Amino acid sequence: MLKKSGSYLLLFIFIGGLLGSILGEILQVVAPQGTVQNIFVQALNLGLDPPVTVNLVLIKFTIGFLLKMNLLTVLGMFLGAYVYKHV
Repeated sequence: MLKKSGSYLLLFIFIGGLLGSILGEILQVVAPQGTVQNIFVQALNLGLDPPVTVNLVLIKFTIGFLLKMNLLTVLGMFLGAYVYKHV
């Protein structure tokens, strides 16, 4: 039996979101142009795009992230939470 903790919940939600995103990318290639592709594949991009670069002469570093979420990502996250609850 799985000991339920917050870290496992985040893991299940992350894996569900990842699988939903992968399914969305596959659906983008396979599905014909139209309503289905618009509903499930259209993504919302949250983050820094382009990344911020700081040049301090001695060291140069880049900070950035981009969270790309579509409907299947959100459904996968909910499915991950549901699976966590019932395991």
